[in-house]
Amino acid sequence: MLFSSTRKLYDFASTRLLTISCMKSVIERYKKSREEHHQLINPSSSEVKFCQREAARLTQHCRACKKNCRRMMGEGLSGLTIKDLQNLESQLQVSLHAVLMKKDQLLIDEIQELHRKGKLHLPRNVEFQKKVNLIRQENMELYKKVHGTMGKNAALPTNGCGIQEDPHVPVHLQLCQPTSTKP
Repeated sequence: MLFSSTRKLYDFASTRLLTISCMKSVIERYKKSREEHHQLINPSSSEVKFCQREAARLTQHCRACKKNCRRMMGEGLSGLTIKDLQNLESQLQVSLHAVLMKKDQLLIDEIQELHRKGKLHLPRNVEFQKKVNLIRQENMELYKKVHGTMGKNAALPTNGCGIQEDPHVPVHLQLCQPTSTKP
C-alpha cells in the first residue's frame, strides 16, 4: 500500500487486486503529481532569473523617473551639462505649453457654458424688466393720484429702499459674473 501526506494516493493504491503494471502506473502518476506540485511551489530557475531581471529593470526605471522628477522640480541640477540643462528646459517648456493649453481649453469651455446659460436666462430677464417698468409706471400713477401732478421742484418717488428714481430713465438689468472674494 502507498500513502502520501495528502492521502491522495491512498485511493489509487488501496484496491486489493493490484497487478505489478497497475502498481507501476500508480507510482508513475504519484511521481508526476509530485513533480507538478514541486514545480508550482518551486518555479524553475529560468523563471526566477527572468523575474529577478524584470524586477531589477523596473527598479532602475523607477529610480530614473524619480531622478527626472527631481530635476523637473529644480533639484539635483549640479551635475548637469549645458546641453542637459537645455534639454530639461525644452521638456519643461513643452510641458508648460501643454498645461497652458489645457487650462485655456477649460476656461473657453466654461465661458461658452456661461454664455449658453446667459442666453437661457435672457427671456426671463426681459420679462422681469417689463414687469419692473410696469410696476414703476403704476407707482408713478399712484404717486400722481396721491400727491397730485409733479411740478419741477417736486421730489422724485423712492423705490422702497430710500433711493429716488427718475421715472423717465429706463431700468437696464444685465447678467454679470459674481466677483469671488478670497478669505
